[in-house]
Amino acid sequence: MNIILAGYNIDYETIKEIRSSLPDSDNLTPETISAAYARISRNPLPVNELREIARKEVDKARKSNQNIVFEMGHNSVAEHAVFNIDVLGVSRLIVEEIEKFRLCSFTEKSQRYIRLEDDFVIPREVKSAGLGDIFVETIREQNSLYHELYGGLREYVFETNQDKVSDPANRSMLEGWAKEDARYIVSLATEAQLGMTVNARNLELMLRRSAAHSLKEVNEYGQNLYRTISGVAPSLIRYTEASRYDRLTGEELGKKTLTIMDKIGRGKSGSRKIPGRDENVVLVDATPDGDDRIIASLLHSSSDLSLDRCMAVVTKMDASEKKDIVKTAFRHIESYYSPLREFEYADLTFEVTVSASCFAQLKRHRMATLTCQDYNPGLGVTIPPAVKAIGMEDSFMETVGQTEDVFKKIKDVSPAAAP
Repeated sequence: MNIILAGYNIDYETIKEIRSSLPDSDNLTPETISAAYARISRNPLPVNELREIARKEVDKARKSNQNIVFEMGHNSVAEHAVFNIDVLGVSRLIVEEIEKFRLCSFTEKSQRYIRLEDDFVIPREVKSAGLGDIFVETIREQNSLYHELYGGLREYVFETNQDKVSDPANRSMLEGWAKEDARYIVSLATEAQLGMTVNARNLELMLRRSAAHSLKEVNEYGQNLYRTISGVAPSLIRYTEASRYDRLTGEELGKKTLTIMDKIGRGKSGSRKIPGRDENVVLVDATPDGDDRIIASLLHSSSDLSLDRCMAVVTKMDASEKKDIVKTAFRHIESYYSPLREFEYADLTFEVTVSASCFAQLKRHRMATLTCQDYNPGLGVTIPPAVKAIGMEDSFMETVGQTEDVFKKIKDVSPAAAP
């Protein structure tokens, strides 16, 4: 056995320093890794020698990448090239668009742990419509109330958690609780920043989807992203323009949906709630006999029996035997471990109505299937209980009302920018 470190991500400033000291070097690109690994399947040379060849022949490596990825369709080769990207000065709204890409890694500035300043993004669509002043006025009202709420909530949290106040180590946590509730009043225009790690295959998809998006800020994000990486790995990123699939599919599905809703008597103003259900969390569907499927799959992977035979065995087990199998699967688990994959054989589908603050937590779970509707103030507003406890509910709702009025004005001229 021979395990060799092929490379790892280093700070781009370090790469620029190396380039300045070695001006004739052109192999400081992740493309050589992709090219070398692509050759593994058809070349008997050891992979470390393939990497050496790719480093010495960058032009050939790039031509090989273009042929294998785009002509032969082996897109996974592009996944060996990885980029680390700083994203600054974007709105909370487009962070949600960025983090829809499930196979990337993100670490985001937390609005729970960091006290927000008053930085925000003004959508270009809002400026063009002559609504910039009222937009800014509303955001400033929100931010002013945020600081007022934080002061009152901080005092309330410390007063109601005297058992924790005595330990200085808890101070940051308690202040975080106050920040977390205060942020419910701030806008999705609030500036955010994040660190992103993405491979070339997913980066190309992100660029194409950004080009097709209806919001100009997302278009601008994609353009800036492309400018940042375009010279680094030109052989792995080719299709960056908006395709008809990305640009038209959502719009056409929306029109078809409205036609169907009109036909059955539910037009644009129809309820979005499930008839007869008012709950914010509704279990829509679940795998039949989910427990039995999970237990059967645990038996299957722990034996040489076929899966249908394991299913038959499960039907003969009593409740205590089934419970014992599940307990065995979790006996040694710790809080930072993931359950065994066998538990993925049971699916649960929910419809949930939550605040943007709550959705910010849900969107972290990118291996789940998350689809969402546009933001709709008609669904109501979440007021944190602590805000009510400090007597700030009226001020909170007054600012919410002002916000919704401006939302409607913007939506009339730019539905994409209104959220």
